[in-house]
Amino acid sequence: MEENLKRLNKFIGETGYCSRREADKLIEEGRVTINGAVPEMGTKVSPDDEVRIDGKLIVEKHEKLVYLAFNKPVGIECTTNLEVRNNIVDYINYPKRIFPIGRLDKASEGLIFMTNDGDIVNKILRARNNHEKEYTVTVNKPITERFIQRMGNGVPILDTVTRKCKVEQISKNTFKIILTQGLNRQIRRMCEYLGYEVTALKRIRIINISLDVPVGRYRDLSDNEIKELNQLIAPSSKTEEASLPKPEIPSRRTTFINKNDPRFRRKRD
Repeated sequence: MEENLKRLNKFIGETGYCSRREADKLIEEGRVTINGAVPEMGTKVSPDDEVRIDGKLIVEKHEKLVYLAFNKPVGIECTTNLEVRNNIVDYINYPKRIFPIGRLDKASEGLIFMTNDGDIVNKILRARNNHEKEYTVTVNKPITERFIQRMGNGVPILDTVTRKCKVEQISKNTFKIILTQGLNRQIRRMCEYLGYEVTALKRIRIINISLDVPVGRYRDLSDNEIKELNQLIAPSSKTEEASLPKPEIPSRRTTFINKNDPRFRRKRD
C-alpha cells in the first residue's frame, strides 16, 4: 500500500547507515540496488523490498528493532567508525548493526542508548524540553554554594549561555546535574569556566531510563520503557512554541515624534 512506501534516501537514513544527503550521493553513484536493480532518484521502497549498498544487504526483511541501555566505560569512543580504536560498536560486538543515540565523551562513563531505529534518533534529539539527561560529577576541589548557583543559572561557553538547569550538591566534591541540551563537552566546559576541573563524570539517566547495569554491560529496554519513551518524545507544537523566544511587538500607543514639527521647536527668548 502507498502509505507503507518510503523514499529510498529516507529508508537508508533510518537504518543509520548514513545521512539522507549521503544516501542521495550513493544512489547517484549507482551503488544502491532495490531487488537487484539500480533505482532512479526519488524511488520509493516498501518493507518487502531488498535494499543493498555495494552488494551488501543493509536491512533484513522485517528486522526487529533493537533498543539497548548500555553502560559505557571510560575510554570507549561513541562512533560507528570501525577504524577508530576502542569504538563503541566493536566493544559491544552486538550481532546486528546498531549505533549510539547522541554522544558521551571518551573520558566519561554511563548510560547511552544503542539502536538500529534511525527514526527514534531524530525524535530524541529533537525532544528539547523533555530530553533530560542526568549526571553525577566529581570535581577537583570542594564545591561552594556559589558554584551550584552559577552552574544552575547558566554559564557562558561556546559563544552562548547554557540553559538554566537543576544542580544539587551530593558530597564535598560531587554534584548532580540535569541538562536539557547537549553542547560539546558541556559540563566539563561549564566547570572549567568556574575554575573547577572534572575528575569523574557519569550519566545516570536519559529521559525515563535510569542506569541499572554494570560498567561495560547492556540490557534491552522493556516494551513499557519504549512505549513511555515514545510518548515523552512525541512532537508537541505547544512545547516547541513555548520554548521559542517571543517576538517583541510595539505597543499601539507608541508615537514617533518628528523633531522638525513646529509644535516641538523651542521658543526663542
